[in-house]
Amino acid sequence: MKDLIAPYGGQPIDLLVTAGQAEALKKEALGLPSIDLGWRQIGELEMLMNGAYAPLRGYMGRADYESVLEKLALADGTAWPLPLTLRLEDKQAAGLKPGDRVALRDGEGFMLAVLNIADMWQADPAGDRELLARSSVAEGVDEAGTGWHVGGMVEGVSLPMHHDFNALRMTPAELRAQLARRGWRRIVAYLAGQPMHRVQFEFCLRTAIEQEANLLLLPFGGGDLVSHAGYFTLMRTFQAIMPRFPAATTQLAMLPIMPPPSSLREKLMRVILARNYGCSHVIVGGEHANRGTARRGLDMCAAEGGLDVAAAAERIGMTVIPFPRMQYVEDRDEYVSDTELADDMRGANLGGDEFQRRLRAGLKIPEWYAFPEVVAELNRSTPPRDRQGFTVFFTGLSGAGKSTLARALAIRLMEMGGRPVTLLDGDIVRHHLSSELGFSREHRDVNVRRIGFVASEITRNRGVAICAPIAPYRQTRRDVRTMIEAVGGFFEVYVSTPIETCEARDRKGLYAKARAGLIPEFTGVSDPYEAPEKPEVMLDTTELTVDEAIQRILLKLEYEGYLR
Repeated sequence: MKDLIAPYGGQPIDLLVTAGQAEALKKEALGLPSIDLGWRQIGELEMLMNGAYAPLRGYMGRADYESVLEKLALADGTAWPLPLTLRLEDKQAAGLKPGDRVALRDGEGFMLAVLNIADMWQADPAGDRELLARSSVAEGVDEAGTGWHVGGMVEGVSLPMHHDFNALRMTPAELRAQLARRGWRRIVAYLAGQPMHRVQFEFCLRTAIEQEANLLLLPFGGGDLVSHAGYFTLMRTFQAIMPRFPAATTQLAMLPIMPPPSSLREKLMRVILARNYGCSHVIVGGEHANRGTARRGLDMCAAEGGLDVAAAAERIGMTVIPFPRMQYVEDRDEYVSDTELADDMRGANLGGDEFQRRLRAGLKIPEWYAFPEVVAELNRSTPPRDRQGFTVFFTGLSGAGKSTLARALAIRLMEMGGRPVTLLDGDIVRHHLSSELGFSREHRDVNVRRIGFVASEITRNRGVAICAPIAPYRQTRRDVRTMIEAVGGFFEVYVSTPIETCEARDRKGLYAKARAGLIPEFTGVSDPYEAPEKPEVMLDTTELTVDEAIQRILLKLEYEGYLR
């Protein structure tokens, strides 16, 4: 009987050492420098150690890295689309050199592996862009930024500890063994970074039947519990839809990483992953691009002047099945590809943007587009805006009126009811959360970021956070916005009251002391205030009354759907 397709490169890769060797490495690591990995790095290391990135046996050296950027292949000619190095900040890389051995640990200090450093080089974004410009596909590679690239072989001590979806977490070897026991040999893979709706369901099922193959669903299940926990929802939607598939011919498992930005390179990476997990065919496309440009599988395989994904997949030993453009035909109650759509058929397609709009607004979503159980799971994690949390972030000079407006807004929202409201006034936070900090630029940044983190947790749990720090620096405010918008609504309110009015109010005499040189680095006097570029609301309290200002904020919240 024919066996499952061999892993890419011909041999399975397992970088985990034996139990005895692991104990020896743990003892050795007591005298080795350690690197604490971020959640994204932990996912990449897990994929390296368990063989999902076969034939790689460690992080790429410079020759492989540059060859991948320019030629979409390792230095030895093996097709490979995306670079994989251990990225370190300058502080982490300080003192390290080729030949060193380094212990790789998770955020809690749990040892995962030992890295034998074979190559180190400083990140060079300009050089990377030059290499990419010579490639057939220049998109789909994250900007390198600053820091260092480290390459070298990995000796695995332990896979990362997980406490979620353990029944679905299988290494390529474990999944291959399970598929072999079930008698599967010809397998179609569908790797997913987004929930499956009816069009994907029908195409995957139809493809498996046409190919006389079984179907393996592999959603990307990686993420940070704090800011990238959306994979919990993704996995629950796949668990919810599984009863619609034939149990005897469909398998669900998960990948412990997030998908890279959508691109031709990323699609070719999916082809390699599918082969390493035992699949002979892979569906590409069918999802809305995540930070990339290409979407449908046909777009992938017919990209003019770009990589021919289907031909590249053949060299990897895989068959690509591009996801076509499809429309729902009500008379037939099924999805039909555009090429099969006859003149007498009336096609319909809701579209991803419209689906998201309806989901946010709590509007009806037709069952021909999304299954009710999937919509229910999405509503659990992303309810309509009037049931989501949000942050109102006041910023402006001292004396501009931020604290007065923040207290008044908190009272009005508590009067309206519906959500718990928390006021994070600058002075109060300073007293309870940041009492050890001074007023240097660095300390003010730390204080604002702390406020942002607390506000993000309140927002994540569907409450309202009202913040009123001075927050004079644009980049810090941008970072806080990014943190909070990942979990709910964010409204920057720029209290643009001019400094002359603020000084005239000066209840605490701070401006007078600053003018006299008694308070160093005072915002607006001896330290700059960087005005917001595009605040959601701008208020000048020189003429506006408190009630008028609060009404403008409430109208904005209502317009955006956060209030009813």
